[in-house]
Amino acid sequence: MPPAARRPSRPPTTWDEVELAPIVLVTGTEALLAERAVDRLVALARAQDPAVEVTRLDAPGYEPGRLRVVTSPSLFDEARVVVVADLQAGTEAAFDDLAAYLADPAPDVVLVVQHGGGVRGKRTLDAIRAAGARQVTCEPVKRDGDKAAFAVAELRRAGRRAEPAALRALVEACGADLRELAAACQQLVADTQGPVSLELVTRYYGGRVEATGFRVADAAVEGRAGEAVALLRHALATGTDPVPLVAALAAKLRVLAKVAAARGRGLDPADLGLAPWQVDRARRELALWRPESLAAAISAVARADAEVKGAGRDPVFAVERAVLRVAAEARG
Repeated sequence: MPPAARRPSRPPTTWDEVELAPIVLVTGTEALLAERAVDRLVALARAQDPAVEVTRLDAPGYEPGRLRVVTSPSLFDEARVVVVADLQAGTEAAFDDLAAYLADPAPDVVLVVQHGGGVRGKRTLDAIRAAGARQVTCEPVKRDGDKAAFAVAELRRAGRRAEPAALRALVEACGADLRELAAACQQLVADTQGPVSLELVTRYYGGRVEATGFRVADAAVEGRAGEAVALLRHALATGTDPVPLVAALAAKLRVLAKVAAARGRGLDPADLGLAPWQVDRARRELALWRPESLAAAISAVARADAEVKGAGRDPVFAVERAVLRVAAEARG
């Protein structure tokens, strides 16, 4: 095997496409995807050799010389996978030993280095990249469209599919945390059969769907003031903080504003970074809105956002007032 330092740099790949290489660098703050990348590499190594030896080193508690010990040639030259986890919190000894290893990598060893983000260890990361490591990026999945795509992929790997309305409800119920969304998909796969329908999602996660800020925002934007306030009060009573509720209102209005602007300028809404179902729903909802009303609603939510973050005395009152104002503007 040629030294890693002579290998050309590789473009980053995703957790579900990464392949084995002498050195693999897994970076990013989305812990679930990083764990999956490491698990995939271990599984690929075991598929090649069921007797492969897997060693996991915790960088924050790393002891000097440990990497050299676990990568040293063995009597029978067995294949090995060595995982160095949480390098972002690693000891100086971990950085030093990795630098030394890069200068003389061991044959028959797959070294996987996982770094959870931040600036600590940047020099070591640069050296790993310069050594030609295969790179995996695991950044947070923030947009609803990307979360829906994640859920689609989760279900597809299990041979299942979901109705668009079911995907939307699932993202609303569990999309705040990618690990929770993945667990929800796994539960639906394990407990049900056939296409995942809205009825199934509602049966399993109806309580969460009914009380999310997105449901509150949907009702308000469609002018259903009574329903919006009822959902809002239920969400608050079950422990939801006013801040994400206002954020959901703001996000909903931003989608309306984007789609309205695209329509007015003859642009393609697909270029706005929105899922198709978001665009379709926004187009229907915009029938209730005038540009002046939308501007007034956005201003009201901006005021509520400031108040729930410390500028007002009563965050609950601020968010309820915003909900009522949005619903009133929708009717106007």
